[in-house]
Amino acid sequence: MNANAKKIIHSITPFTLLDYPDKTACILWFAGCNMKCSYCYNPEIVFGKGVFSIPETLDFLAKRKNLLDAVVFSGGECLLHKESLDLLRAIKEMGFLVKVDTNGSMPHRLNEALKLNFIDYIALDFKATKQKTKTITKANFYQHFFECLSLIQKNSVPYEVRTTVHSDLLMENDIAEMIHLLENNGYNGSYFLQHFRNNSITLAPLQYSSSIDYKHLSTPKIKVCMR
Repeated sequence: MNANAKKIIHSITPFTLLDYPDKTACILWFAGCNMKCSYCYNPEIVFGKGVFSIPETLDFLAKRKNLLDAVVFSGGECLLHKESLDLLRAIKEMGFLVKVDTNGSMPHRLNEALKLNFIDYIALDFKATKQKTKTITKANFYQHFFECLSLIQKNSVPYEVRTTVHSDLLMENDIAEMIHLLENNGYNGSYFLQHFRNNSITLAPLQYSSSIDYKHLSTPKIKVCMR
C-alpha cells in the first residue's frame, strides 16, 4: 500500500440500510465541497481533510465483499476529486453497486462516469431557485444542475431529485417554481423534499424550521414526496 497516496475520504460509515434503496451499503464521505450550503449538516467534512486514501478504502471494501451490496459516494461533493473516477472503476471491478450523491456541480465528471457505466444510482440535489441559489449555497452552479439532469436523463441509470427544505430559506412559492422548472426540463417522477433537521450543527446559524407538507404541490408529472 502506498503510504503517500492522496487521502480524499474523510470518513466511512460501514453499514447503512437507508442510503441506497433496498440495498445494504456503506458510505464513503469525501472531504471538501465547492458549495457552502447554509443548512449543511457536515461542516467537519466540508472543511475537513481526507483521512483515507484509495488503497486504504479498497482494503476496507475488500473485507466487506459478500457482506454489502453497494457503496455510496457522498460528502462534501464526491465528484470534486478527479481520483473519484479511479475509485469508481475499482469498486465496480470488485462487484459492488455504486450510488452517487451529488450537488450537481460537476457535469463533466458525471458524464465521464456515466459513459463508463460506473454508476448504478444517483441522488441529485436541486438546491434552490435561480434567485436563491447563490444565497443558500454561496456558489453559482445553478445551470450545472440542469446539465447534470440532462446527462442523467440521457442514460438509463435510476435516479432521484431531492431538495433539503428549511422554511426560512425556501418558501412554498419557491418549491412550486422548482417543480415547474423540473417539468420544463423533462423530469417525470418523484421529487423528494427533505425536512431540515432542527438542532443540528450547520455551516450557518439557522432558526427553527417548520415542517411543512408540500405534497399538495404534486402535478400529473411530478409527485412530491416528503422525507
